[in-house]
Amino acid sequence: MVLLFSQIFGKINQEMQEIEYIYYLSPNMLDRLRVSAIKEKGEILEFCVQYEAYILENWQAVIRYDTAHGYAHKDTIHFDGKVDKEPVYFVNYNLAFTHATQDLKKNWKKYRQNFELEARK
Repeated sequence: MVLLFSQIFGKINQEMQEIEYIYYLSPNMLDRLRVSAIKEKGEILEFCVQYEAYILENWQAVIRYDTAHGYAHKDTIHFDGKVDKEPVYFVNYNLAFTHATQDLKKNWKKYRQNFELEARK
């Protein structure tokens, strides 16, 4: 039996699920999470959860958890563009994704305040 690439590719796409959404954190809609993930059979293969704040008339990325570079980590993005990278250690990406989402929902006000302080310097 010969399978065409399109048949194989189609089957792979059916098994993988891409998730993308924006979740607003504040009633005035000036703080949000930008979430994206790729799942296969319930297992997250890669993700990005980013806290963004509307500051100085622009959306600013403030904190980002992602799996770029082949490992889960937290990026703290400073107003001057400098990025501090901190690995996050979990058994799998599902747990890292859950931690990222919970941390940003819980601590976004603190992250915003720190970013605004840097912007004033």
